[in-house]
Amino acid sequence: MPSSSSLIRWSVAFAAGSALLTVGTLPAAAAPASDAQGFIDSTARCAAPSTAVAYGRTDSSRVAVCKSPDGQYQYRGVRVRDGARLITEATAEGDGEFVAENDAATYTVTAEALTITIGDDVVREETMLEFHGPAAPAAPAAPTTPAAPTTTTPTKPLGPPLPAEVGGSGS
Repeated sequence: MPSSSSLIRWSVAFAAGSALLTVGTLPAAAAPASDAQGFIDSTARCAAPSTAVAYGRTDSSRVAVCKSPDGQYQYRGVRVRDGARLITEATAEGDGEFVAENDAATYTVTAEALTITIGDDVVREETMLEFHGPAAPAAPAAPTTPAAPTTTTPTKPLGPPLPAEVGGSGS
């Protein structure tokens, strides 16, 4: 029969191991809230009367591509770590790809990734964790009936970075 000091040491070791296991299984952070216009309380959101044609998130960014009633596209992106925002014109390149330019940088949004390039050099490629919008079609799509009009949520003019856009983890 083991001594009482052996049982105490074993109990302490077991409790410590259990505590480490519990810490290692903490749930991941919840995904940001979104609706048909993009991410709620975020720069990556389309304001009425524009509509979101695509929006998504990566580990370190949130983006939305908006289309105005006159057919113009707008890129709305935010870097989560520090709330840095970019709002600029965009173009639809086909096959679900959208491109925006700011100074020397080009931002390409697809269902797979947000890719940032300068010239021919890829500065960063961020894998999409969540994406809503067109994807490159595998085959020609069959004709569909038009979707019913949607109700949009009003948004406020841009101010400082929103609480949901500041701080997070990532690089």
